[in-house]
Amino acid sequence: MRLLRVSLRNVGPFDDAVLRLTPPDSGAGALDLSAGDESAAPVDAPSAHGDELTHVYAALPRPVTLLFGGDGTGKTSLLSALALTRPGHALPPLPAVASARSAGARAPSYVTTEWLLGDDDPERPHPLVVASPTATLPGESPDAAAIRRREQALFDRRAQQDGGFVFVSFSGARWFSRVPNLLTSPDRSILRYDVRQPTTTFDDPTRADLTRETKQVIAYAAVGAALGAGSAEHHHLERFAEALREVIDVVLEPFDLAHAGVSPTTLEPLVRSPRGGLVPFDAMPRAARHLVSFVALPLRALFAAYSGEDSPREREGVVAIDDVEAQQEPALLRELVPLLRRALPNVQWLLATASTQLALACDAPSVIALRRTESSRVELGEGLLH
Repeated sequence: MRLLRVSLRNVGPFDDAVLRLTPPDSGAGALDLSAGDESAAPVDAPSAHGDELTHVYAALPRPVTLLFGGDGTGKTSLLSALALTRPGHALPPLPAVASARSAGARAPSYVTTEWLLGDDDPERPHPLVVASPTATLPGESPDAAAIRRREQALFDRRAQQDGGFVFVSFSGARWFSRVPNLLTSPDRSILRYDVRQPTTTFDDPTRADLTRETKQVIAYAAVGAALGAGSAEHHHLERFAEALREVIDVVLEPFDLAHAGVSPTTLEPLVRSPRGGLVPFDAMPRAARHLVSFVALPLRALFAAYSGEDSPREREGVVAIDDVEAQQEPALLRELVPLLRRALPNVQWLLATASTQLALACDAPSVIALRRTESSRVELGEGLLH
């Protein structure tokens, strides 16, 4: 599953904005600044569903999109709206601030997203439209709206019953406490991906402690692979442990550390230093712990959501990280995006940042700048300077 387009109407600081995540040379355009702008329309005709927002796209979306802007420009609002409008999980968005809106902007708030399903439905030629409940899209007839809602309900049931449709989000308020590992009920936590599970509350730091969840994933991979070694029935656990070791080693390269499994007495994750010493997870550099969580938790979701002989590293999904530069060393920001892409090459990364250094390290077409032009409006523009 990949995200192709997000449309926001009276959501957060956005009046009417459309963000397209396909390359500008694909014929689909990178983005437009209003829902009525058809200057960057997809090259193919609308689908037979009758919904004018549903198109056959000529190219895959960019693997990385960087949402760049200062405080108050709506980065968190955009990611929150996206997390609430995806297959299997569509809820009403937070409305715009009424006092800051003009009389004509008091229309209902809604979000519309378009998803290229990929491995979740390989034979589907056009994107799946997911809209906020009760949304009425511009130019949509009652019959087309009914068809769209029935189709959305069908894929909601598929996502909830059959798995897949992986979306993982990280709050900008994330942090790591020093708590011991506690591994319980792995069949309900590690081995199950529930698309209906509440997404990250981006602004609530009390729910953004990643320590225990990250430790549980690493510990279970080691324990499961050891107990299932030599068993054809549990060979997938060995693939998971191997994939986890690979992704952790990738993001630990800048720190000259390597994944060393878990302690047999405490089940605490360990890494190996250049001199051969073992370092527990809590003693790792803070930036390293964040990077490990960025790849370990999505890999766990991909492993739990899909079965088969493929490595979970090869699966598709979407990962959204708010304030990705938080707790990172400035010298490592230029390496951040390449590390994430190497670790999980088929994941679509949506990264929100206020770091100019990180934005300059990315290709210009991958950067979407958010700029507040007046107190009640935020505009989107391609590239760092627009």
